[in-house]
Amino acid sequence: MALKRFTRFIISYTLVGVIVAITVVWLAPELLENRTPTAGDNSNPAAQQPVSRQPNEQPFTYADAVDAAAPSVVNIYTATRDPDPRNVFLDSPALDELLGGMTPTEDAQLDTSLGSGLLVDGRGHLLTNHHVIRGAERIQVMLADGRSAPASVIGTDPESDLAVLQVNADNLPHVALAGSRQNRVGDVVFAIGNPFGVGQTVTQGIVSALGRSELGLTTFENFIQTDAAINPGNSGGALINARGEVIGINTAIFSETGNSTGIGFAIPADLAQAVLTDIVEEGRVIRGWIGARILPNPGRSGLRIAAVLPGGPADEANLQTGDVVETADGQSVQTVRELLNWITRQSPGSEVILSGRRDGEPRRWQVAISERPTDLTGGAPERPPQR
Repeated sequence: MALKRFTRFIISYTLVGVIVAITVVWLAPELLENRTPTAGDNSNPAAQQPVSRQPNEQPFTYADAVDAAAPSVVNIYTATRDPDPRNVFLDSPALDELLGGMTPTEDAQLDTSLGSGLLVDGRGHLLTNHHVIRGAERIQVMLADGRSAPASVIGTDPESDLAVLQVNADNLPHVALAGSRQNRVGDVVFAIGNPFGVGQTVTQGIVSALGRSELGLTTFENFIQTDAAINPGNSGGALINARGEVIGINTAIFSETGNSTGIGFAIPADLAQAVLTDIVEEGRVIRGWIGARILPNPGRSGLRIAAVLPGGPADEANLQTGDVVETADGQSVQTVRELLNWITRQSPGSEVILSGRRDGEPRRWQVAISERPTDLTGGAPERPPQR
């Protein structure tokens, strides 16, 4: 009896399934179609294919970053008097025309050189290196759009190796200096300039190091190191990041041959901006000064006062040779460069507290900051090794 009920149960549900199948086939045959997803089938996201690129489209490029800064980078040509009449550069009619047809006298020739610069505002102010225009009798600027115009010197700062020029021309492209605090070792960077006079050139590298100092290149050193190729003629040009922001002014290279070996240095943009602002607004760079020579204190903490200028701020504060300075306004100072940079950032007329020791006994000096004289060399070389 139980077997009969089970058999009827199976047959009845089988009949129901057959009836349902017949109904579906009759009323909605499309539900049973065997559809194979295709590349254009938007109903299946996994089946979608990437949009094909145009034949001339690059997979990745930094062209936008370069386009943002390159028009503001200029070539600089200078002429200085050279007592040696043997100067092959004067054999070029094109260069003679560029420099205004300046004809040398019998006892003096024109020594020509080249470099780069960066237009930083609509008034024609231009940043470059001091060594690019040092001693120049005539300066000519070649713009990226092919125009040529003379430039005049607004002011120079040999201690940072920077100079500010001004170009008198209309519709000048320009770019602002970016802050330097966001830079990181490993950032992609580009050096834009005029190496060997071949014309505007872009080279790529990374930030190799930050805060390079104690190189003997300038008095105030806080360089960005890069392996982007920097060669003679690049000095004064722009170092930009992958967003097209100017983060430095290319300045020097370490090389025995004079050509790039992957170790180049740029002045960070914030230092360049401070120099630019002072020269444009004040006519000179204003820095703090105490009138003392400071040296390391080997094997001991603090920094040693090696000499004191008679009548200077340090002398007036009773600092003496042999005194050891350990803090400045309560902040520990570890290196001569650190203390020197801190002093120069103080405003002339302000007072600071230096603390340390004399003959092992604690001492405290209240020093009135003066303006750093402009004729100090600070031990910086007249010309860095290679540019």
